[in-house]
This record gives sequence, structure tokens and C-alpha cells, in this order.
Amino acid sequence: MALWSGRFSDSPEESVREFTESISFDKRLYQYDIAGSIAHVTMLAESSIIPAPDAVEIKDALKKIEKCIQDNDFTFTSELEDIHMHIENALIDAIGETGARLHTGRSRNDQVALDIRLYMRDKADDIVKGIKALQAALVGQADCHSDVIMPGFTHLQHAQPVLFAHHLLAYTEMFERDIQRIVDCRKRFNIM
Repeated sequence: MALWSGRFSDSPEESVREFTESISFDKRLYQYDIAGSIAHVTMLAESSIIPAPDAVEIKDALKKIEKCIQDNDFTFTSELEDIHMHIENALIDAIGETGARLHTGRSRNDQVALDIRLYMRDKADDIVKGIKALQAALVGQADCHSDVIMPGFTHLQHAQPVLFAHHLLAYTEMFERDIQRIVDCRKRFNIM
């Protein structure tokens, strides 16, 4: 069932469904959507908005859904548009109307913002790991070629000779500044 299907008597044309779906690319957000949903339902129970047993049932079902997706035992379809609808639908299919309580007190926009922030945080960490591996490789190459001399350059013109190792280590320092920028951005990802 499409998000806005209650307003229309007929199903949308295939071209409309293709234009409005995002599941083809946002399915990669499933673990973040589920983590955010587990945190949300925990808050709902702790605030006495929903009964604690319902929260436990919802969390257990969400973990099973996550396992199905991880095991490639989950069907994604453009009719359900996005990852949120897929998970919500699977949850309601699994535990009935109790699953619908998950959406209490939050909008789909809240879910999207949270999912993207969690995703970006993970990707920032991955990028930092990659840069550190590159830095280690540069240091290794600098060590292996510590006696190689090359022409230095200034303003695209030849300058004094320098060690190739020093040239590589200069890039290592430049990448360190990139790491600092990414770490600084990551702090902002945590602000909702």
C-alpha cells in the first residue's frame, strides 16, 4: 500500500510508482532505520506511552526483520516506496496492530533524518579508516625509498632536490588534515 493510497481510489500508474519510490537506493539504510526504531520504541515504553510488553514484542520483531534482510530473505518492492514502509509493513505483518504503535510520536521525516545521520556517521568512520590505511601505505613507501632523490617543485617549476620520502610524508600530513575535517563533520551528524 502506497503512503498516500488512502486518498485515491485507483492505483497509480507504473511511471508514478517508479518516480516516487526510493527503496531501490534507501534499502541500504535498513539497519539504521531499525536501530532508530528500537531506540524510539524504547523511549515510548519508558515514557509510558505504550505498554512495556508491546515494546518488547516490537523490538523482537524488528530484530527478526533485520536478520531476514541481512540474510537476503526479504522482498523489496516499489509498491512500498521506501525502507520505512517496508519495515513497518513487515512489522505489522509479523505482530499485527501492535506493530503500528511504532510510528507513535514521530514523523517519516524524523526517520529519514535519523537514518541519514546514522548512515553518514558510519560512512565517515569508513572514510577515516581508508585514509589511515593510505597514510600507512605512504609511510611504508617513504621508508622503502628513503634514499631516492627527486626534483622538488614550487609554483609548478623545478626547485631544490628533495627526498621522495619527504614528498610522500607531505601527503600523509595533508591527509591528516582531511581526517580532522571528517571527524569535525561527524560531530555535526549527531545533532538533530
